[in-house]
Amino acid sequence: MPNVKPSTVLGRQLGDELRRLREAAAMTTTQAAEALDCTKGKISRIEHGHVPVRSPDLVALMQAYGVQDPQVRERLHALALNANRRRRDGWWHRYSTVLADSYRDYIEMEDVCHSIRAFQAQLVPGLLQTPEYSRAVTVASRSWRTAEEVEQFVQVRQARQERLTGTEPLELWAVLTEGVLRQQVGGPAVLRRQLDHLADMAEVPNITVQVLPYRRGAHSGMFGPYLLLSFPQVSALDLVLTETATGNIWIEQEPEVARYRELFDDARTSALPPAESLGLIRRIAKEHEK
Repeated sequence: MPNVKPSTVLGRQLGDELRRLREAAAMTTTQAAEALDCTKGKISRIEHGHVPVRSPDLVALMQAYGVQDPQVRERLHALALNANRRRRDGWWHRYSTVLADSYRDYIEMEDVCHSIRAFQAQLVPGLLQTPEYSRAVTVASRSWRTAEEVEQFVQVRQARQERLTGTEPLELWAVLTEGVLRQQVGGPAVLRRQLDHLADMAEVPNITVQVLPYRRGAHSGMFGPYLLLSFPQVSALDLVLTETATGNIWIEQEPEVARYRELFDDARTSALPPAESLGLIRRIAKEHEK
């Protein structure tokens, strides 16, 4: 049987939920290992998302932890299935040559999450980028060497945007600093078309865009951009993604995630209301008209 590599982030989310259920049942890892007829080390690896959870093992653990709620059992089974699925199951597999593992992990999470709260101080979020703007950003990153690789990555950005449409569209709430609207990415013409597109998307029901203007001065988001992902399942854990030049960092511990919720709440209350933000975006776009 081919080796199945679980999604690290999804696996850790499942493992964390299983850990909380074990603790709620007042069981030690040793007792859980006895119920599963395995070593205590395997329970630890499951709870840290280091190994895939086979269906029989999941059933045995839920039985040991006294999980009777059909919705909880169904949700855990679905999470395990998503965590263990091969990367080729997603559309992003065909772009594997230009996507790092960490970015594929993010796309998998984006594909199953319910809402994203984004704070950006430099760039328009990828879900709201035009192809031209995305191309300029990709070239500037110097992470892809050939024109073909650049175009493939731009296609990935555009494909991701399908999550914003459909019968169950992703809810996106983005807070951007005014600098995002004025950074000359791709030149004035590219920026104008990007701002026009951003304004149009801001009027879509499941998308909220707010701008944090220069005049607000110092603010809590000055340390850098982040994404806060939430999921539709009851008791599912929120996750935070911060981006660096060398890769993504996932933040999963609840106290740390709660801090980012506070940061986002501060950012959105400090930013202009959506209607005023839309007006500012359109005004700045007009500044770049020929």
